[in-house]
Amino acid sequence: MKEFKEARENYESIPIPEELDQRVRAGIRQGRKNRRSRYVRRTLGTAAACFVVVFGALNLSPAVAAAAADVPVLGSLFQVLTVRDFTDTDSDRTVEVEQPAVTGSDYADAVSARIQEKVDEKIAEGEQIIADYKEAYFATGGTEEDWAKHDNKVTVTYDIKSQTDTTVSFVVSSAVSIASAYQEQTYYNLDLAAGRELTLQDLLGADWVKICNAAIRAQMAAAEDPSVYFDESAGGFATVDKATSFYINESGNPVVVFPPYTVAIGAMGTVEFEIAK
Repeated sequence: MKEFKEARENYESIPIPEELDQRVRAGIRQGRKNRRSRYVRRTLGTAAACFVVVFGALNLSPAVAAAAADVPVLGSLFQVLTVRDFTDTDSDRTVEVEQPAVTGSDYADAVSARIQEKVDEKIAEGEQIIADYKEAYFATGGTEEDWAKHDNKVTVTYDIKSQTDTTVSFVVSSAVSIASAYQEQTYYNLDLAAGRELTLQDLLGADWVKICNAAIRAQMAAAEDPSVYFDESAGGFATVDKATSFYINESGNPVVVFPPYTVAIGAMGTVEFEIAK
C-alpha cells in the first residue's frame, strides 16, 4: 500500500514551481477576502439585477415561474431554475457559469442566496488563481506567445440528481483548469416542504453510520480489483461522519461521495457508494 500513500501525497502536493505555488495560495486567500474581483465588478451588478428580477417575477406570477423553469416543477410549489447561464472570455481566461436557484419558500430563497454567494466566491477565487498564475508565469520566463496558447477556464455548473414533489438533490461543481486540486463539489439535499437539509440519518435511521460503513466496505471488497482502494493504515476509508458528502439518487437511496485520492487511487476519480435502504 506504500505506492498508494505516495500517489496520494503526490496529488495533494501539486508539482508546480515554489514561486507559483506561493502566489497561487496568496491569491486564494486574497480572493476569499475580496470576492468583488475584477470579473465580479464587471458582471455581478447586472447578474444580481437579473437575479432580483427573476425572483420578483416568480413571486408575482406562477406562469412566469413555469416558463422560466429548466426542470420539472417539484410538486405545485417548488422549482429549480437556472438563474445565471453565460460564458465570458477575454485574452487571459474563459468563465463559464450555469447557476441554479430554488424557489417556493423563504427557505428555498435562503438556499439560493447561499448558492449565489458560493458561486461568486468560486468565480472570484478562480480568476485570482489565474491572474497570479499569469504573473508567476511571466516572472519565471514565460512569453506572451506561449501564454496565448493557454486555455485557462473557470467553470461552475450543476447537476440535479433526483427530485420528488417536495425534495431535491443536486450538486454544484466548480473547477479551475490549471489546477485539479481546486475542483470542488457542493451537494444539496433539500426537504423544501420542511425547510431543511436532509441528512444520512434522515434517510437511513439511527444506525446510519454502521449501515454506511458496512455497505462501503462490502462494495470495496467486492470490487473487481479491491487493491485500488487505500486501506485504513494508508489513510484510506475509516468511517462516514456528518461531514461526509452524499446525494440522493433516483431510487431514493443516498450515494456517499469521496473526492479523488481520499479512499482510492487517482485513476478512480471521484468514488461513489450507493447505500441501499
